[in-house]
Amino acid sequence: MMYSRPSSSSSSSSSSSNNEEYDQLVDELFTYQPTSFLMPQTQSQRTSKSRRGGTNRGDWEMGHARLFNDYFSDNPVYNTTQFRRRFRMQRPLFLRIMNKVVEGDVYFQQRRDATGKLGISPLQKCTAAIRMLAYGMAADAVDEYVRISQSTARVALQRFCAGVIDQFGTEYMRNPTTNELARILHQNELRGFPGMIGSIDCMHWEWKNCPTAWKAQYAGRNKKATLILEAVADQDLWIWHSFFGIPGSCNDLNVLYRSPVFDEVLHVITLHN
Repeated sequence: MMYSRPSSSSSSSSSSSNNEEYDQLVDELFTYQPTSFLMPQTQSQRTSKSRRGGTNRGDWEMGHARLFNDYFSDNPVYNTTQFRRRFRMQRPLFLRIMNKVVEGDVYFQQRRDATGKLGISPLQKCTAAIRMLAYGMAADAVDEYVRISQSTARVALQRFCAGVIDQFGTEYMRNPTTNELARILHQNELRGFPGMIGSIDCMHWEWKNCPTAWKAQYAGRNKKATLILEAVADQDLWIWHSFFGIPGSCNDLNVLYRSPVFDEVLHVITLHN
Protein backbone atom coordinates (compact mmCIF):
# COMPACT_ATOMS: atom_id res chain seq x y z
CA MET A 1 0.00 0.00 0.00
CA MET A 2 1.42 3.42 -0.92
CA TYR A 3 0.84 6.78 0.67
CA SER A 4 1.14 10.09 -1.19
CA ARG A 5 1.23 13.57 0.25
CA PRO A 6 -2.07 15.38 -0.44
CA SER A 7 -1.92 18.45 -2.65
CA SER A 8 -2.26 21.87 -1.17
CA SER A 9 -5.77 23.32 -0.95
CA SER A 10 -7.09 26.79 -0.73
CA SER A 11 -7.97 26.33 2.91
CA SER A 12 -4.99 26.47 5.27
CA SER A 13 -6.84 24.60 8.00
CA SER A 14 -7.64 21.71 5.65
CA SER A 15 -4.00 21.54 4.45
CA SER A 16 -2.70 21.48 8.02
CA SER A 17 -5.10 18.68 8.93
CA ASN A 18 -4.08 16.60 5.88
CA ASN A 19 -0.39 17.08 6.64
CA GLU A 20 -0.85 15.88 10.20
CA GLU A 21 -2.72 12.78 9.00
CA TYR A 22 0.02 12.06 6.47
CA ASP A 23 2.80 12.42 9.05
CA GLN A 24 0.94 10.12 11.41
CA LEU A 25 0.56 7.47 8.71
CA VAL A 26 4.28 7.64 7.85
CA ASP A 27 5.23 7.33 11.52
CA GLU A 28 3.03 4.26 11.89
CA LEU A 29 4.46 2.75 8.73
CA PHE A 30 8.09 3.04 9.86
CA THR A 31 7.54 2.14 13.50
CA TYR A 32 5.32 -0.88 12.87
CA GLN A 33 6.79 -4.24 13.92
CA PRO A 34 4.96 -7.55 13.49
CA THR A 35 4.35 -9.38 16.73
CA SER A 36 5.54 -12.65 15.21
CA PHE A 37 9.07 -11.23 14.98
CA LEU A 38 9.25 -10.22 18.63
CA MET A 39 10.76 -12.83 20.94
CA PRO A 40 9.32 -12.90 24.46
CA GLN A 41 11.83 -12.21 27.22
CA THR A 42 12.40 -14.76 29.91
CA GLN A 43 12.41 -13.89 33.57
CA SER A 44 16.22 -14.30 33.73
CA GLN A 45 16.70 -11.89 30.80
CA ARG A 46 14.49 -9.28 32.41
CA THR A 47 16.32 -9.67 35.71
CA SER A 48 19.72 -9.54 34.02
CA LYS A 49 18.85 -6.30 32.23
CA SER A 50 17.72 -4.71 35.46
CA ARG A 51 21.16 -5.38 36.96
CA ARG A 52 23.68 -3.02 35.42
CA GLY A 53 25.92 -5.28 33.33
CA GLY A 54 25.85 -8.14 35.83
CA THR A 55 25.03 -11.82 35.49
CA ASN A 56 22.66 -13.69 37.78
CA ARG A 57 22.39 -17.31 38.82
CA GLY A 58 20.10 -18.19 35.93
CA ASP A 59 22.74 -16.96 33.51
CA TRP A 60 25.44 -19.11 35.19
CA GLU A 61 23.32 -22.25 35.02
CA MET A 62 22.35 -21.57 31.41
CA GLY A 63 25.98 -20.92 30.44
CA HIS A 64 27.21 -24.13 32.07
CA ALA A 65 24.46 -26.24 30.51
CA ARG A 66 25.12 -24.85 27.03
CA LEU A 67 28.90 -25.26 27.36
CA PHE A 68 28.58 -28.83 28.62
CA ASN A 69 26.11 -29.88 25.93
CA ASP A 70 28.16 -28.26 23.15
CA TYR A 71 31.55 -29.76 23.97
CA PHE A 72 31.69 -32.12 26.97
CA SER A 73 28.61 -34.34 26.94
CA ASP A 74 28.59 -37.95 25.71
CA ASN A 75 27.04 -36.76 22.45
CA PRO A 76 28.32 -33.18 22.05
CA VAL A 77 27.04 -30.72 19.46
CA TYR A 78 30.55 -30.04 18.15
CA ASN A 79 32.99 -32.81 17.24
CA THR A 80 36.61 -33.27 18.28
CA THR A 81 37.96 -31.35 15.28
CA GLN A 82 35.88 -28.30 16.16
CA PHE A 83 36.89 -28.61 19.81
CA ARG A 84 40.57 -28.68 18.81
CA ARG A 85 40.17 -25.57 16.65
CA ARG A 86 38.27 -23.54 19.24
CA PHE A 87 40.18 -24.55 22.37
CA ARG A 88 43.58 -24.98 20.64
CA MET A 89 43.97 -28.40 22.28
CA GLN A 90 42.33 -31.82 22.42
CA ARG A 91 39.51 -32.49 24.89
CA PRO A 92 41.48 -34.98 27.07
CA LEU A 93 44.28 -32.43 27.50
CA PHE A 94 41.82 -29.70 28.45
CA LEU A 95 40.19 -31.97 31.04
CA ARG A 96 43.57 -32.97 32.45
CA ILE A 97 44.65 -29.34 32.89
CA MET A 98 41.29 -28.35 34.35
CA ASN A 99 41.24 -31.21 36.85
CA LYS A 100 44.76 -30.43 38.07
CA VAL A 101 44.04 -26.71 38.40
CA VAL A 102 40.76 -27.37 40.24
CA GLU A 103 42.55 -29.81 42.54
CA GLY A 104 45.19 -27.25 43.50
CA ASP A 105 43.08 -24.10 43.83
CA VAL A 106 39.85 -23.89 45.80
CA TYR A 107 38.81 -20.86 43.71
CA PHE A 108 37.97 -23.13 40.76
CA GLN A 109 35.98 -25.61 42.82
CA GLN A 110 32.23 -25.27 42.53
CA ARG A 111 30.91 -24.41 45.96
CA ARG A 112 27.53 -23.64 47.49
CA ASP A 113 26.59 -20.27 48.88
CA ALA A 114 24.74 -19.53 52.11
CA THR A 115 21.43 -20.54 50.51
CA GLY A 116 22.81 -23.91 49.37
CA LYS A 117 22.87 -23.07 45.67
CA LEU A 118 25.86 -23.90 43.46
CA GLY A 119 28.05 -21.12 42.09
CA ILE A 120 29.97 -20.85 38.81
CA SER A 121 31.34 -24.18 37.61
CA PRO A 122 35.07 -24.84 37.07
CA LEU A 123 34.24 -25.64 33.45
CA GLN A 124 33.10 -22.05 32.89
CA LYS A 125 36.09 -20.47 34.63
CA CYS A 126 38.67 -22.63 32.84
CA THR A 127 36.95 -22.19 29.46
CA ALA A 128 36.99 -18.41 29.90
CA ALA A 129 40.71 -18.48 30.75
CA ILE A 130 41.57 -20.76 27.82
CA ARG A 131 39.55 -18.68 25.33
CA MET A 132 41.25 -15.48 26.48
CA LEU A 133 44.69 -17.08 26.17
CA ALA A 134 43.97 -18.78 22.85
CA TYR A 135 42.45 -15.81 21.05
CA GLY A 136 43.82 -12.82 22.96
CA MET A 137 40.31 -11.55 23.63
CA ALA A 138 39.20 -9.14 26.34
CA ALA A 139 37.76 -10.32 29.63
CA ASP A 140 34.24 -9.15 28.78
CA ALA A 141 34.22 -10.94 25.40
CA VAL A 142 33.51 -14.37 26.93
CA ASP A 143 30.42 -13.22 28.82
CA GLU A 144 28.16 -13.73 25.81
CA TYR A 145 28.78 -17.49 25.78
CA VAL A 146 30.26 -18.56 29.12
CA ARG A 147 27.99 -16.20 31.08
CA ILE A 148 30.41 -14.96 33.71
CA SER A 149 31.24 -11.34 34.42
CA GLN A 150 34.31 -9.44 33.27
CA SER A 151 35.87 -9.30 36.75
CA THR A 152 35.35 -13.02 37.32
CA ALA A 153 36.90 -13.86 33.94
CA ARG A 154 39.95 -11.70 34.69
CA VAL A 155 40.51 -13.31 38.09
CA ALA A 156 39.99 -16.77 36.57
CA LEU A 157 42.67 -16.05 33.95
CA GLN A 158 45.21 -14.91 36.54
CA ARG A 159 44.61 -17.85 38.86
CA PHE A 160 44.49 -20.30 35.96
CA CYS A 161 47.97 -19.26 34.80
CA ALA A 162 49.28 -19.45 38.36
CA GLY A 163 47.64 -22.87 38.79
CA VAL A 164 49.17 -24.27 35.59
CA ILE A 165 52.64 -23.12 36.68
CA ASP A 166 52.13 -24.55 40.16
CA GLN A 167 50.77 -27.91 38.99
CA PHE A 168 52.91 -28.52 35.91
CA GLY A 169 56.01 -26.42 36.51
CA THR A 170 58.03 -29.21 38.09
CA GLU A 171 57.30 -31.57 35.22
CA TYR A 172 57.61 -29.22 32.25
CA MET A 173 59.44 -26.03 33.27
CA ARG A 174 62.88 -27.57 33.69
CA ASN A 175 66.09 -28.41 31.87
CA PRO A 176 66.31 -31.71 29.95
CA THR A 177 67.57 -34.74 31.83
CA THR A 178 70.55 -36.84 30.71
CA ASN A 179 68.31 -39.46 29.13
CA GLU A 180 66.28 -36.82 27.30
CA LEU A 181 69.43 -35.16 25.98
CA ALA A 182 70.72 -38.51 24.72
CA ARG A 183 67.42 -39.16 22.94
CA ILE A 184 67.31 -35.69 21.35
CA LEU A 185 70.94 -35.91 20.18
CA HIS A 186 70.31 -39.34 18.69
CA GLN A 187 67.21 -38.14 16.83
CA ASN A 188 69.03 -35.11 15.41
CA GLU A 189 72.01 -37.21 14.40
CA LEU A 190 69.74 -39.47 12.38
CA ARG A 191 68.38 -36.37 10.65
CA GLY A 192 71.88 -35.25 9.68
CA PHE A 193 72.55 -32.76 12.51
CA PRO A 194 74.95 -34.45 14.97
CA GLY A 195 75.39 -32.58 18.24
CA MET A 196 72.27 -30.43 17.81
CA ILE A 197 69.83 -30.21 20.71
CA GLY A 198 67.11 -28.12 19.09
CA SER A 199 66.22 -25.53 16.50
CA ILE A 200 66.38 -21.91 17.67
CA ASP A 201 64.26 -19.25 16.02
CA CYS A 202 62.72 -15.84 16.71
CA MET A 203 59.16 -14.77 16.08
CA HIS A 204 58.13 -11.12 15.83
CA TRP A 205 54.65 -10.45 17.20
CA GLU A 206 52.86 -7.16 16.65
CA TRP A 207 51.89 -5.55 19.95
CA LYS A 208 48.55 -4.01 19.06
CA ASN A 209 47.82 -2.58 22.52
CA CYS A 210 51.31 -1.29 23.27
CA PRO A 211 51.18 1.84 25.49
CA THR A 212 51.95 5.01 23.56
CA ALA A 213 54.83 5.90 25.87
CA TRP A 214 56.55 2.57 25.08
CA LYS A 215 56.00 2.43 21.32
CA ALA A 216 59.36 3.96 20.43
CA GLN A 217 61.15 1.32 22.53
CA TYR A 218 59.40 -1.54 20.74
CA ALA A 219 59.48 -0.15 17.18
CA GLY A 220 59.77 -3.13 14.86
CA ARG A 221 60.73 -3.61 11.25
CA ASN A 222 57.37 -2.26 10.01
CA LYS A 223 57.44 0.76 12.35
CA LYS A 224 54.89 -0.99 14.55
CA ALA A 225 55.36 -2.05 18.14
CA THR A 226 56.51 -5.68 18.24
CA LEU A 227 57.55 -8.23 20.82
CA ILE A 228 60.14 -10.88 19.98
CA LEU A 229 59.90 -14.47 21.17
CA GLU A 230 63.04 -16.58 20.98
CA ALA A 231 62.49 -20.32 21.46
CA VAL A 232 64.38 -23.59 21.14
CA ALA A 233 62.25 -26.62 20.30
CA ASP A 234 62.90 -30.23 19.30
CA GLN A 235 61.03 -32.28 16.73
CA ASP A 236 58.43 -33.31 19.34
CA LEU A 237 57.56 -29.59 19.79
CA TRP A 238 58.94 -29.64 23.32
CA ILE A 239 60.14 -26.09 24.03
CA TRP A 240 63.40 -26.20 26.00
CA HIS A 241 64.07 -22.47 26.04
CA SER A 242 62.07 -19.26 25.63
CA PHE A 243 63.04 -15.61 25.88
CA PHE A 244 60.30 -13.02 25.45
CA GLY A 245 59.77 -9.27 25.38
CA ILE A 246 62.96 -7.49 24.30
CA PRO A 247 62.63 -3.71 23.78
CA GLY A 248 64.22 -2.08 20.78
CA SER A 249 64.36 -2.72 17.07
CA CYS A 250 66.22 -6.03 17.17
CA ASN A 251 67.05 -8.68 14.62
CA ASP A 252 67.57 -12.34 15.44
CA LEU A 253 71.31 -11.92 16.09
CA ASN A 254 70.76 -9.12 18.59
CA VAL A 255 68.19 -11.23 20.41
CA LEU A 256 70.58 -14.19 20.52
CA TYR A 257 73.29 -11.94 21.97
CA ARG A 258 70.96 -10.73 24.74
CA SER A 259 69.24 -14.00 25.59
CA PRO A 260 70.50 -16.37 28.34
CA VAL A 261 70.30 -19.44 26.07
CA PHE A 262 74.07 -20.06 26.25
CA ASP A 263 74.70 -18.67 29.74
CA GLU A 264 74.74 -22.08 31.39
CA VAL A 265 77.11 -23.49 28.77
CA LEU A 266 79.47 -20.54 29.13
CA HIS A 267 79.33 -20.87 32.92
CA VAL A 268 80.36 -24.53 32.73
CA ILE A 269 83.21 -23.70 30.32
CA THR A 270 84.42 -20.97 32.65
CA LEU A 271 84.45 -23.36 35.61
CA HIS A 272 86.43 -25.95 33.70
CA ASN A 273 88.99 -23.37 32.61
